[in-house]
Amino acid sequence: MPSVVSIVISEHLEDVEKDMMADIYPAGHINKNKIPKEYVDSRGMVQIGGGSGFVVDEKRGLILTNRHVISQPKSEYQVVTNDGKKYPAAVMTVDAVNDVAILSVPSLHLPALPLGDASKLDLGQMVIAIGNAMGIFKNTVSVGIVSGLSRSIMAQSDPNSPPQELRGLIQTDAAINPGNSGGPLLNSKGRVIGINAAIISGAQNIGLAIPVGAAVRDLADIKEFGRVRRPYFGVRYVIIDENIAAKRNIKVKQGALVTAEGPQDDPVIDGSPAEEAGILPGDIILSVNNKEINETTTIQDCLQDLSADDEIPVAIIRDGEKIQRLVRLKERK
Repeated sequence: MPSVVSIVISEHLEDVEKDMMADIYPAGHINKNKIPKEYVDSRGMVQIGGGSGFVVDEKRGLILTNRHVISQPKSEYQVVTNDGKKYPAAVMTVDAVNDVAILSVPSLHLPALPLGDASKLDLGQMVIAIGNAMGIFKNTVSVGIVSGLSRSIMAQSDPNSPPQELRGLIQTDAAINPGNSGGPLLNSKGRVIGINAAIISGAQNIGLAIPVGAAVRDLADIKEFGRVRRPYFGVRYVIIDENIAAKRNIKVKQGALVTAEGPQDDPVIDGSPAEEAGILPGDIILSVNNKEINETTTIQDCLQDLSADDEIPVAIIRDGEKIQRLVRLKERK
């Protein structure tokens, strides 16, 4: 419990009121619904949201949370400890692919939570979630089981944000509410096995957590490079299934067809590792780093355990002929 913190998100009053006017009133109209004075602090800041996080490095004061918790560009962030103390927090780095963020609070001096291994989870295993439920009830503890593994969803942090695909998630029936995002999902030994990230609207007790392995890799990158270095491949694609194969007259029943979703998109991104390796629109990628691409394993899944600058084999079908390419990955910017 002492290692879990609440994250308070605040913006300047004038920025909040400008956003309100833009959302509610057409251009040229004046918003008379000002923020009540009791919600504005002495610095002119208004609390607009909250989330959770937990300490992973006691000496440096590093806190893990979700990227979507700290995604507002104009906001300031504070962490509130279990005993009510408040500290300003700086965003150290983000891993947008895995919805992970790391905050830095050097003056915090709280014990770090030990990190476990989510790859060894079993269905039915007991788990514990801790977080700032509803942004009001800090350090709320709930208990449940692992209900499912390797879940995938399209998620939005708010109606105005683009949807993001999250893969390989842990499903739990431990009660998770808005504000729990970024808090730890623990096993019965108190080791972190996930970062609580999402709930399914309208469902009963379906919470989802990001496996802690993604954060372990990010922390290793920070220690070695001072930033998160996620690998980048550089193609747009659709996963081939029986329907896609039938519609496009494709003879293979699995793989990734390199193609754009819209007419304005380039299937192979300029200057990407894929372009430099000679991958072309219309190619069918069968495997990446010797892992087959199918309905449950995407190109992004194959990159999860790789690093920027790794050189990997890629198997392709082009014009009915199977060929091999070596792709040297780059750092995602």
